Amino acid sequence: MREDNRALRIQLVIGFMCVALVVYFVLLGRIAVAFIASGEPAAIGLGAALLVMPLIGAWVMVSTLRAGFTHQRLARIARERGMELDVSDLPRMPSGRIRRDAADALFETVRAELESDPDNWLRWYRLARAYDYAGDRSRAREAMRKAVELEERS
Repeated sequence: MREDNRALRIQLVIGFMCVALVVYFVLLGRIAVAFIASGEPAAIGLGAALLVMPLIGAWVMVSTLRAGFTHQRLARIARERGMELDVSDLPRMPSGRIRRDAADALFETVRAELESDPDNWLRWYRLARAYDYAGDRSRAREAMRKAVELEERS
C-alpha cells in the first residue's frame, strides 16, 4: 500500500508539472505573438525565436511522457511475469541507495542472463534496471530503449 501512495504522489507531481509547463508555454506563446504583432524587425525576430521555445518544450514533454508510460507498461509486464529485479535484500547505504558492490554484483548476474538470451526484451529491461541501480543512467537509458524496441517487435 505504501508503494501505491508513493506512485500516486509521483503521478500527481508529474501532472502538476505538466499543467504548469502548458500554462508557461501558453504565456510564452502570447508574448511571442505580441512581439511579432508589433511590426518591428527586431521584435519580430525575437517573437519568432520565442515561439519556437514552447514548441520544443511541448515536444520534449510529450516524448518524455510517452517514454515514461512505455517504461511503466514494461515494468508492469515484468512484474506480472515474475521478472522484476528483487533488490529488497541488498545492503543499502544510509541514503537508501543500494551499496555499489551489491549493485555491481546484481549487474553481473543480469548481464550473464542477457548474454544467454540477447533477443528477449525482458532481459534488456532487467539490464536497464541493473544499470540504474549501479548508477549508470546513460547505459540504463540505452538498455531500456533496446527493451522497448524488442518488446514492440514481439
